[in-house]
Amino acid sequence: MAATTRTTTPAREAGDTWLADWARHPELAHQVWDMDGLAPIHCTHWLAAEAQLSVALQALRRIPQRHRGPLLLDPDLDTAWWLVAPDAAEELADVRLLTVHPAGWPLHCPPTRRPAAGRFWLHAPDGRGRLTDPVHLASALGPGGPRILAEAFG
Repeated sequence: MAATTRTTTPAREAGDTWLADWARHPELAHQVWDMDGLAPIHCTHWLAAEAQLSVALQALRRIPQRHRGPLLLDPDLDTAWWLVAPDAAEELADVRLLTVHPAGWPLHCPPTRRPAAGRFWLHAPDGRGRLTDPVHLASALGPGGPRILAEAFG
Protein backbone atom coordinates (compact mmCIF):
# COMPACT_ATOMS: atom_id res chain seq x y z
CA MET A 1 0.00 0.00 0.00
CA ALA A 2 1.46 3.35 -1.03
CA ALA A 3 1.93 6.03 1.58
CA THR A 4 -0.30 9.03 1.21
CA THR A 5 1.49 12.34 1.03
CA ARG A 6 -0.30 15.33 2.47
CA THR A 7 0.74 18.82 1.67
CA THR A 8 -0.29 21.40 4.16
CA THR A 9 0.08 25.10 4.16
CA PRO A 10 2.18 26.24 7.11
CA ALA A 11 0.26 28.12 9.75
CA ARG A 12 0.66 31.84 9.39
CA GLU A 13 1.78 34.02 12.23
CA ALA A 14 -1.09 36.01 13.75
CA GLY A 15 0.94 39.20 13.30
CA ASP A 16 1.52 38.47 9.60
CA THR A 17 -2.18 37.85 9.08
CA TRP A 18 -3.11 41.07 10.90
CA LEU A 19 -0.56 43.08 8.92
CA ALA A 20 -1.49 41.56 5.55
CA ASP A 21 -5.17 42.27 6.21
CA TRP A 22 -4.36 45.97 5.76
CA ALA A 23 -2.62 45.40 2.40
CA ARG A 24 -4.58 46.11 -0.74
CA HIS A 25 -3.97 42.48 -1.73
CA PRO A 26 -3.44 40.40 1.44
CA GLU A 27 -2.58 37.15 -0.33
CA LEU A 28 0.01 38.96 -2.45
CA ALA A 29 1.62 40.31 0.72
CA HIS A 30 2.06 36.75 1.99
CA GLN A 31 3.53 35.69 -1.36
CA VAL A 32 6.03 38.56 -1.25
CA TRP A 33 7.03 37.56 2.29
CA ASP A 34 7.46 33.94 1.19
CA MET A 35 10.04 35.28 -1.31
CA ASP A 36 11.79 37.29 1.46
CA GLY A 37 10.54 40.60 0.11
CA LEU A 38 8.90 43.71 1.55
CA ALA A 39 5.15 44.01 1.12
CA PRO A 40 3.57 47.46 0.74
CA ILE A 41 1.07 47.82 3.57
CA HIS A 42 -0.97 50.99 3.19
CA CYS A 43 -1.68 52.97 6.34
CA THR A 44 -5.45 52.72 6.54
CA HIS A 45 -6.22 51.51 10.06
CA TRP A 46 -3.05 52.92 11.60
CA LEU A 47 -0.44 55.54 10.69
CA ALA A 48 3.33 55.24 10.48
CA ALA A 49 5.28 57.67 12.67
CA GLU A 50 8.83 57.85 11.29
CA ALA A 51 11.92 58.75 13.29
CA GLN A 52 15.67 58.49 13.01
CA LEU A 53 16.73 55.08 14.31
CA SER A 54 18.76 56.32 17.30
CA VAL A 55 15.94 58.66 18.33
CA ALA A 56 13.42 55.82 18.19
CA LEU A 57 15.62 53.54 20.27
CA GLN A 58 16.09 56.27 22.91
CA ALA A 59 12.33 56.84 23.01
CA LEU A 60 11.69 53.13 23.32
CA ARG A 61 13.40 53.08 26.72
CA ARG A 62 11.04 55.80 27.97
CA ILE A 63 7.81 54.13 26.88
CA PRO A 64 6.36 51.54 29.27
CA GLN A 65 6.05 48.09 27.68
CA ARG A 66 2.24 48.07 27.92
CA HIS A 67 2.07 51.27 25.81
CA ARG A 68 4.37 50.05 23.03
CA GLY A 69 3.07 48.86 19.74
CA PRO A 70 4.85 47.61 16.64
CA LEU A 71 8.21 49.19 15.81
CA LEU A 72 9.82 48.54 12.41
CA LEU A 73 13.54 49.25 11.93
CA ASP A 74 15.72 49.76 8.87
CA PRO A 75 19.33 50.25 10.00
CA ASP A 76 20.54 50.83 6.42
CA LEU A 77 18.23 53.84 6.12
CA ASP A 78 18.79 54.86 9.78
CA THR A 79 15.01 54.90 10.12
CA ALA A 80 12.31 53.47 12.37
CA TRP A 81 8.52 53.48 12.11
CA TRP A 82 6.06 53.25 15.01
CA LEU A 83 2.52 52.11 14.22
CA VAL A 84 0.07 54.53 15.85
CA ALA A 85 -3.69 55.06 15.80
CA PRO A 86 -5.18 56.89 12.79
CA ASP A 87 -6.16 59.85 14.99
CA ALA A 88 -2.63 60.22 16.42
CA ALA A 89 -1.40 62.68 13.78
CA GLU A 90 -2.80 65.68 15.65
CA GLU A 91 -1.33 64.56 18.98
CA LEU A 92 2.09 64.06 17.39
CA ALA A 93 2.07 67.18 15.20
CA ASP A 94 4.31 69.17 17.57
CA VAL A 95 6.92 66.43 17.92
CA ARG A 96 9.69 67.69 15.66
CA LEU A 97 11.57 64.39 15.64
CA LEU A 98 8.65 62.50 14.09
CA THR A 99 7.14 62.50 10.64
CA VAL A 100 3.63 61.07 10.72
CA HIS A 101 2.78 59.76 7.28
CA PRO A 102 -0.77 60.33 6.02
CA ALA A 103 -3.45 57.69 5.65
CA GLY A 104 -2.87 55.61 2.55
CA TRP A 105 0.93 55.93 2.66
CA PRO A 106 2.61 52.57 1.89
CA LEU A 107 4.95 51.21 4.55
CA HIS A 108 7.09 48.46 3.02
CA CYS A 109 7.10 45.72 5.65
CA PRO A 110 8.88 42.43 6.18
CA PRO A 111 7.06 39.50 7.77
CA THR A 112 6.77 39.76 11.53
CA ARG A 113 9.19 36.98 12.52
CA ARG A 114 12.12 37.43 10.14
CA PRO A 115 13.97 40.27 8.41
CA ALA A 116 13.70 41.12 4.74
CA ALA A 117 15.75 43.59 2.71
CA GLY A 118 17.44 44.82 5.88
CA ARG A 119 14.20 45.64 7.70
CA PHE A 120 12.96 43.89 10.82
CA TRP A 121 10.38 44.30 13.56
CA LEU A 122 11.93 45.14 16.91
CA HIS A 123 8.41 44.89 18.33
CA ALA A 124 6.33 42.92 15.85
CA PRO A 125 2.57 43.07 15.40
CA ASP A 126 1.08 40.19 17.37
CA GLY A 127 -2.30 40.02 15.69
CA ARG A 128 -4.20 41.78 18.48
CA GLY A 129 -4.03 45.22 16.90
CA ARG A 130 -2.10 46.93 19.68
CA LEU A 131 -0.56 50.23 18.55
CA THR A 132 1.90 52.60 20.20
CA ASP A 133 0.21 55.06 22.53
CA PRO A 134 0.78 58.50 20.95
CA VAL A 135 0.71 60.26 24.34
CA HIS A 136 3.60 58.14 25.59
CA LEU A 137 5.46 58.45 22.28
CA ALA A 138 5.12 62.24 22.34
CA SER A 139 6.19 62.33 25.97
CA ALA A 140 9.26 60.20 25.22
CA LEU A 141 10.32 62.54 22.43
CA GLY A 142 8.90 65.84 23.69
CA PRO A 143 8.09 68.81 21.46
CA GLY A 144 11.78 69.65 21.18
CA GLY A 145 13.05 66.11 21.31
CA PRO A 146 15.16 64.30 23.85
CA ARG A 147 17.64 66.42 25.73
CA ILE A 148 21.36 65.82 26.02
CA LEU A 149 22.24 64.59 29.49
CA ALA A 150 24.00 67.15 31.69
CA GLU A 151 26.83 64.64 32.21
CA ALA A 152 27.76 65.05 28.55
CA PHE A 153 28.98 68.58 29.28
CA GLY A 154 31.44 67.44 31.92
